[in-house]
Formats: sequence, C-alpha cells, structure tokens
Amino acid sequence: MANVSPTRGDITSHPDAMEMRERYARMLGGRDVALMDGPVFLLGLYCAVSPWIVHYTTSQPDLVPHNLVIGIAIALLALGFTRAPERMYGLSWAMCALGVWMIVSPWIVGDSPDAGVVWNNIIIGALALILGLMCAGTAAKSAPRP
Repeated sequence: MANVSPTRGDITSHPDAMEMRERYARMLGGRDVALMDGPVFLLGLYCAVSPWIVHYTTSQPDLVPHNLVIGIAIALLALGFTRAPERMYGLSWAMCALGVWMIVSPWIVGDSPDAGVVWNNIIIGALALILGLMCAGTAAKSAPRP
C-alpha cells in the first residue's frame, strides 16, 4: 500500500513563522495564573451560598446578603481573570481586600456570631487573601519591566 499521507516539513521556513510565534506568545501572555481562575471562581460560589450550607440564614440574617454579594464579586473577579487577564490581574489586590473584609465582617456586619459563622468567614477570607496575593505576585512578576 502506498503512503499517501502528506509529510510535514519544518515550519521555520514558512514566511509567516515569526508572526505566528509572536501572535501565539501574545495570546498566551498573562496566563501564568490560569490555574488560579477556577479555585477563585469556586471560592466565590461557595461564599455566595455559604449561609445556606452552614445554616446561619436565621441566626445571622445580616450576613446572608453580605456573603451573597461578596461571593458574587469574587466570582465576577474570577470570570474577569479568565476573560481579560492582561487587564484584570491588576485587580488582584481588590480580591485581597475582599479577603481581609471577609475575615473581619462577622463582627462588623453580624450580631454576636457563633463559632461556625466566624470560622466559615475566616476560612473564606484567608483563601481569598492567599489567592489574591498569588495572582498579584504572578502578575507583578510577569509584568513588562521598563
């Protein structure tokens, strides 16, 4: 049987090889923290639904819309990180601020919260702070230097 499959030559001789390489590098540029987009999104979703998971909708009614709004904000940041990473990773510091706010919010927004509510928000806040710092550190490391 005859070999009818075309053989592939070396692409370095292609006239547009340099342009294709530059376009590919530009397309992948800023995606160093692509593995963090998913966990950030999941953290935002968990934060949004945590009042119903931890069952404090009746004991802490003020924290329910608070966690819902903050969770949606974190999830939207993650979607922004995925959609436009070169523009959004500057907002990693906003996620750090949301993490710090989640740590202190049970005492500011809530009314004498119990240990489950406090630990839930501390863990969410600590994870948001850590992921925000990781995103900010990676973005700062990959930023072009003058």
